[in-house]
Amino acid sequence: MTNKKIIIAGGSGFIGEEMIRYFGKDNTIVILTRQLPNSSNNRNQYTSLTSTELSKTTFIQWDGKTIGPWHKELDGADMIVNMAGKSVNCRYTAKNKQEIIDSRVNATKIIGEAIHKLVQPPKLWINASSATIYRHAEDKPQDELTGEIKDDFSVRVCKQWEETFYEERTPFTRKAALRMAITLGSGGVMIPYFNLLKFGLGGKQGNGKQMYSWVHIEDTCRMIEYLYEHNELEGTYNCSSPNPVSNEHFMETLRKVTNTKIGLPAFEWMLKLGAFIIGTETELVLKSRWVVPTKMLQAGFVFKYPHLKDALEQVIASTPKKQYKLW
Repeated sequence: MTNKKIIIAGGSGFIGEEMIRYFGKDNTIVILTRQLPNSSNNRNQYTSLTSTELSKTTFIQWDGKTIGPWHKELDGADMIVNMAGKSVNCRYTAKNKQEIIDSRVNATKIIGEAIHKLVQPPKLWINASSATIYRHAEDKPQDELTGEIKDDFSVRVCKQWEETFYEERTPFTRKAALRMAITLGSGGVMIPYFNLLKFGLGGKQGNGKQMYSWVHIEDTCRMIEYLYEHNELEGTYNCSSPNPVSNEHFMETLRKVTNTKIGLPAFEWMLKLGAFIIGTETELVLKSRWVVPTKMLQAGFVFKYPHLKDALEQVIASTPKKQYKLW
């Protein structure tokens, strides 16, 4: 994929940074972000990216809920990828719940409204969703065709997110929703795992039987590219490895690839206390997400990192040792 214009809404986090790394050398990237902390050179906080990777990237301010000058960037773009949304790593107070929903629904809705105003709308609109839309599953895997969707808070967020996306009619823009599993790379979710390893707490969480659906960040980018290149593909896809594992297996594999000898378990009562102290929810760790990417496999997509050990070895190889070693 070369010489394309790619818009990334909400691209200031870990996944946005890795998308710049993957696409940025050969394509024009525009990041829509709520903050521009370094307006002097129009670059954000991507200190790990090279000047070559950032050379074709610009940052445009938006608020994620109203039309502004940013919408002109979409005119003539090849693809827009919407990752905008408040982090779910917080306590589920009434205020935070509403912000989580609003940040996703508003951003999705305003992108749809912007597309309606364009002379030459993007060819493809990819909207993030989450694999947590499926029920807590310890009995069988969940996929796009037969997966069961219940009605807890996380599920309701995903349902409203996707409903808003598909309600926006874009006859000249193909659409795909990516139900994203936990994304593994040298940043993001791996940072708290590395912190656990440092202090010998890299054992199973809870009973360790809950399933852990994951995907390597490079396969996430490759899947986005694959959707762009195959005009026949649209609709909802699970962005997850075909080989999910249990929480216990994940932690055991992580200890092995980092040569960590000690891994004390965290029992459920410990997780509840810890979650309260650090301001998050135990659901993020204890919900069993058993998700498989049936539709992507049927479409012919081949994963570069289908197995956890290979994925974690690549992550560790690209991560400074000091981040996961106490000494």
